[in-house]
Amino acid sequence: MNTNMGKADRIIRAIVGVVLIALVFVGPQTAWGWVGLVPLATALMGNCAVYSLFGIKTCKTCDTKSARP
Repeated sequence: MNTNMGKADRIIRAIVGVVLIALVFVGPQTAWGWVGLVPLATALMGNCAVYSLFGIKTCKTCDTKSARP
């Protein structure tokens, strides 16, 4: 599994994930907050399946390993 997310993308996803999970315990306290596990997991892995599907890469140094002969 290749990394296809840049540092800023990963940080934003982690923050959004934590905020959504916090909604389970504070605020409206609905189960929809568990959706926050998805952006949190993708931030920790550094790979987004949707990005892979569409060929999107926000990481500037992702291709440096494959560019070497």
